[in-house]
Amino acid sequence: MSTHAPQAAQAVTLPTTLDEAVAALTAMPAAVPVAGGTDLMAAVNSGQLRPAALVGLGRISEIRGWQYLDGQAMLGAGLTHARMGRPDFAALIPALAASARAAGPPHIRNAGTLGGNIASAAPTGDALPVLAALEATLIVAGPGGARREVPVSHLLAGMDLLRPGELIGFVSVPLLHAPQVFLKATGRTGPGRAVASVALVLDPARRGVRCAVGAIAPMPLRPLDAEQWVAQLIDWDNNRAIVPEALNAFGEYVAAACIPDAAPGEDGTVPPLPPAVLHLRRTVAALARRALGRALS
Repeated sequence: MSTHAPQAAQAVTLPTTLDEAVAALTAMPAAVPVAGGTDLMAAVNSGQLRPAALVGLGRISEIRGWQYLDGQAMLGAGLTHARMGRPDFAALIPALAASARAAGPPHIRNAGTLGGNIASAAPTGDALPVLAALEATLIVAGPGGARREVPVSHLLAGMDLLRPGELIGFVSVPLLHAPQVFLKATGRTGPGRAVASVALVLDPARRGVRCAVGAIAPMPLRPLDAEQWVAQLIDWDNNRAIVPEALNAFGEYVAAACIPDAAPGEDGTVPPLPPAVLHLRRTVAALARRALGRALS
């Protein structure tokens, strides 16, 4: 045994409802909520975190499924990646199912949860660019039975953080009934861990394209100008046709928006991007081009 082994938590609470979990966190401000524990236990084992108490969320059945409400899918924060990767869920939200299937090896997919992916906000979280592209909304549970809605992009950007005692209870996702694609490129950073990812969603009702790029920044990036530009080139009335040149241009547009050129020097010249950054930009361009092509086909 290592003399540096992490100490066990002083207390473990296992609530059976969302409000009980909130009450436990309110009563123990130093407690840490844990669902699948894929990120939490990694931090504990590496010595980065020493929780004084744990509030386990695994017995809260109300957040482990989903339901339909006014054209939205209300997803429980306790849904595992393995559950979201199944065919019935894939028929509902294809891009989120694809990201769940790509979330890592089986033991990670069986334990890791949707809410944990959001709360940990790791840049490489596969679900995050999909939720950003879908413009999902979080239903946050607070003390006294309070509920409030927070756009997922606000939480990831640090614009509206969770308050003491609050938990992510549900994720509200619009049902677009349109093509969705999630693609990612992996490297040597770990098993299945993305170096870049792209989520792309078509919105035929609004004749719009939504795109989010993950893993290359602390939060998913939305190239809004590129979205609006390419949406105008799609023939929405003729099988969503588009000229091949527009696919390539869209990929370059997205990549340049997310990984811009270096700032000009004192002499006014723009220095070239480092090879590693240039390679990453090319990777993002390829992912965006392929994602749009698959969605339109």
